[in-house]
Amino acid sequence: MAPALPLPRTAPRPEPPVRSPRATEIVEAAQRLLETEGAESLTMRRLGEVLGIRAPSLYKHLPGKPAVETALIETALWGIGDALHRVVDAAGPGDVVGRLLAEYRRFALARPNLYRLVAADPIGRADLTPGLEGWSGEPFYRATAEPYVAQALWAAAHGTVTLELSDRFLPGSDLDRTWAALARAFTAHAGD
Repeated sequence: MAPALPLPRTAPRPEPPVRSPRATEIVEAAQRLLETEGAESLTMRRLGEVLGIRAPSLYKHLPGKPAVETALIETALWGIGDALHRVVDAAGPGDVVGRLLAEYRRFALARPNLYRLVAADPIGRADLTPGLEGWSGEPFYRATAEPYVAQALWAAAHGTVTLELSDRFLPGSDLDRTWAALARAFTAHAGD
C-alpha cells in the first residue's frame, strides 16, 4: 500500500547561525547587490561601496567573499525550505507535486541570481549549517515518498527553471504548460 501523500515532516529545521546586526546588514546588502548587479559584482570592494564603508572593515564581520557567499546560500536554503515545506503542508495528494513545483519556480524566478548561486555552482557543503541542505530538499521527498523519484523531481525542476532563467526554451513556448506537464508526469509516479 502506498503511503498517504504528502508525507509528514521528519527533518528538523536547523537553527540559523546567530549573526551580529552588522553581519546581517552585510548579508542583506550582498543579496540586493547580487540580484541587481549580478554575481560578478559581488566583491568585498563593491559591497563596501554599497554599504558606505571601507572593504577592510567588512572582514571584521565576515572573513571574506566565500563567507558572504555561504551566508547567501544558507539564506536561500532557509527561504526555499520554508516556502516548500509550507506549500507541501497545505497540499493534498493530488496537487502536492504541482504546488511544490509552482513554488520552486516562483522562488527561483523571483531571485534568479541567488538561485544560480545556490543551484548552479558547486557549494561548500562543509561550511553549511549541518542538516540545512537535507531539510530544505525534504519537501521533494514528502511529495513523492520515494528518494530517487524525489531526486529526479528536483533535477527536473532545477533543469526546467535553469532553462527558463536562461531563456533557452524556443520562442513561443508556453512554459506554464511545460510546468503543468512536469507536474502531471511526477504526480503519476508519486508514491511509487
